[in-house]
Amino acid sequence: MEAGTVAELVGQALAAARVAEETDEWDEYGTLLWRAAADGLGSLPLGLELIGSDDPVERATGCDLLGDASDQNEAVRAETAAALVALAERETEGHVLWSLARAIERTYDQRAVPVLAALAGHPDAEIRQRVASSFAGVVTGLPDGPDIRALIMLTRDKDPEVRNWATFTLGFQAEVDSPAIRAALWERTTDESADAREEGIRGLARRHDLRAVPLLAELLDNPEGAHTLTFSAAEIMGIPELLPSLLEYEPDGVWVTAAVNACDPVRRAQLDASAWDLLCALDQLRPDLDASVYMERFDHGVSLGLGDNFESSGYDVEALLERADGEPARAAELVASDQPRSPGPSGRGRPLG
Repeated sequence: MEAGTVAELVGQALAAARVAEETDEWDEYGTLLWRAAADGLGSLPLGLELIGSDDPVERATGCDLLGDASDQNEAVRAETAAALVALAERETEGHVLWSLARAIERTYDQRAVPVLAALAGHPDAEIRQRVASSFAGVVTGLPDGPDIRALIMLTRDKDPEVRNWATFTLGFQAEVDSPAIRAALWERTTDESADAREEGIRGLARRHDLRAVPLLAELLDNPEGAHTLTFSAAEIMGIPELLPSLLEYEPDGVWVTAAVNACDPVRRAQLDASAWDLLCALDQLRPDLDASVYMERFDHGVSLGLGDNFESSGYDVEALLERADGEPARAAELVASDQPRSPGPSGRGRPLG
């Protein structure tokens, strides 16, 4: 994209922002900025210039532009994070801080954590809500990290939407566990806000906390139906006590089917047996792949990992078996054909026999 075109789009977005300040219609503004930000290196200097402006509308637009650019272009994230951290030290305008919190999350940079932790105590509930959701992109993974401490505080906020978003981020987005985290989630299971209460229940279920079982069954028994994340939480727990509630739903929904398969002891045993047979067959075909089966602590399903780098080379066992018409040996052949052989000492590859 031409630099002039980026500047034109940003100029149009600024004009749209000034109109939206009066009308609260932000769609055009967001579309224009997203298009401008697609050219990360082209939009970066414009964003940096805008956040240095004396005009708070321009500073907020600069934050939004830098956030969109970071979302689409990894190359600009480090410089964007540094600039936003510096801006946070001097910024006082509420709507600029809202945009800053949203933008710095999308840098996925750990330098965002102290900024968000400081903003967690802001008097404006909308900013605290934005902060509660923004922690999702920069969670440290430390059970007692500043991000987790701030989120626990926000789960007890006086504003129900802040509690809701903080509990969702802590319970479902953060893959970390501790007694303090579970205590905070348990507190929310009696929250007067139905949304915050559900997030507390699902967060406990994601940590396989048995106290969540009757509460999760209650959510599943809701006459109006359950949220998709409730089915996901049931699948993660994978215990037979939830099966009667799950069987009340139509079996054609993918979320329902996955939860039923996880909670049905017969189906679970069949999957475990098939996963073992798949692993044995693959070891016979390709011992060089160093295959293993595992389950994520905070996720659902059985995965097949290859070598040390599970994330980049893994398979969902159920999906793999479905491709193979339920035959573990055929599934092993599919994996073997997917994976190139490592070159041997001569550089020509290992012998097949």
